[in-house]
Amino acid sequence: MRILIAFLLFGLVGLFVSPVLAAEKANAERPNIVWLIVEDMSADFGCYGETAIKTPNVDALAKGGVKFTNAVVTAPVCSACRSALITGMYQTSIGAHHHRSGRGELKIQLPDKVRLVPELFQEAGYLTNNLTFQDFVRPEKQLELNAAVKTAKTDYNFEWNADAYDATHWARRKEGQPFFAQVQLRGGKLRGHGDGDAWPAKAKQTLGSNTPTDAFTLPPYLPADPVILRDWAQYLDAVRYTDWEVGQIVERLREAGELDDTYIFFITDHGISHVRNKQFCYEGGVHIPLIVRGPGIEAGTVRYDPVEHIDLAAASLALAGVEAPQWMQARDILADDYSPRGFVFSARDRCDETVDHIRSARTQRYKYIRNFLPDRPYLQPNVYKDGKPIQQTMRRLHAAGELNEAQAQIMASSRPPEELYDLERDPHELHNLADDPEYADMLLGMRKALDRWIKQTGDRGQQPESQAMYDSDMAAYLKGRQDERAAQTRRNIALMKKLAAEGK
Repeated sequence: MRILIAFLLFGLVGLFVSPVLAAEKANAERPNIVWLIVEDMSADFGCYGETAIKTPNVDALAKGGVKFTNAVVTAPVCSACRSALITGMYQTSIGAHHHRSGRGELKIQLPDKVRLVPELFQEAGYLTNNLTFQDFVRPEKQLELNAAVKTAKTDYNFEWNADAYDATHWARRKEGQPFFAQVQLRGGKLRGHGDGDAWPAKAKQTLGSNTPTDAFTLPPYLPADPVILRDWAQYLDAVRYTDWEVGQIVERLREAGELDDTYIFFITDHGISHVRNKQFCYEGGVHIPLIVRGPGIEAGTVRYDPVEHIDLAAASLALAGVEAPQWMQARDILADDYSPRGFVFSARDRCDETVDHIRSARTQRYKYIRNFLPDRPYLQPNVYKDGKPIQQTMRRLHAAGELNEAQAQIMASSRPPEELYDLERDPHELHNLADDPEYADMLLGMRKALDRWIKQTGDRGQQPESQAMYDSDMAAYLKGRQDERAAQTRRNIALMKKLAAEGK
């Protein structure tokens, strides 16, 4: 009962007491909106508590705006996450929940009325861009010669109209026209596989140094093996490089005279690509940085209420004076009358050839995870992840009996059906409280919250992917490939079908 009372009190606190400071609307009627979207990176910046490296530019964004400390993505993998972000809809509600799906002969169509955010901006008179870092910061002299731009990474799992993005650079738009721009930063994908030389050389050339392997402490679920230490050091250099890019972007806006009329949203598409992070609903996979800077936003604001990355859609439209459509599930987290979410949700489904089904519900303090396929190992065979030296190292050390209890958890051959974590006391989610009688009421409340979300949002992942769609996507994966990775993919596909036939 004590836990239930605390749970109910938390809900009241989340609704009425959390330090929620809404942004004032900009004086400009139609401000510019810029989304900085970083790949494969967690909230490892100084303003979020990272001490091993310096990140002055991202920290300056936070100091000059609002920082959300409990932001999550609704999917811990890029294509599902990006499909949700660009529509303001849960990927599970629009059938875009399987990673890199709809790429074969069978296509995925958006539900009726659902539109892309850039299309809504275009209808409001905005120029829309989706650019690489290099394209966004192109100087005026280059634009005088050629102002045309190409669309950068989208990775949407459904059919969409390429005209949603304009082909003219934002700095060459019509007089008085505002712009909406997504900027795709490679982030954690900049690093090699833990032992390559190209990325460390580029990082040193740009940043002046490399992060040494003795400058940081690994999370407790990772062993201090040389391969993993080198990879983490290279990842921190990717964080530093991303910070440098952010500085260049801000300076380009300042030079163009646009900075004071522009809202900058800084997020990542999910956490670091690592063994128990990307593709999983643990904090290392779903917890992301979210910072918003712009006219009227009170500098130095910190928000602790949980928010979802899809909320960028509704908040950005509102800042531009565009009412979010009724079908949109995103919420305007910057609204004066915003009522904080009691829970935020994340979902993991098939990633490449590997079938999985995980859902999570999170409050400011607690995380509930439901494993719908508990008889399967956490690290099912997956060509993408198994090709990484960090994963190979974990398998080697596990086989040799050299992992401690915390490190070996992700190597288990099966999973508990439910997991419950106190994120305040256990931020790395190592102590499952689901079987602790003291937390029985908390478990029940979180379980019911997830069940409500599944029902209310029409979670399409509750039905298995059709064999025809799976085969269609796998054919696209394997088209024209005869290498060893393709052979392993085929073996993994056969295993997935075998497990499904056995009801596992």
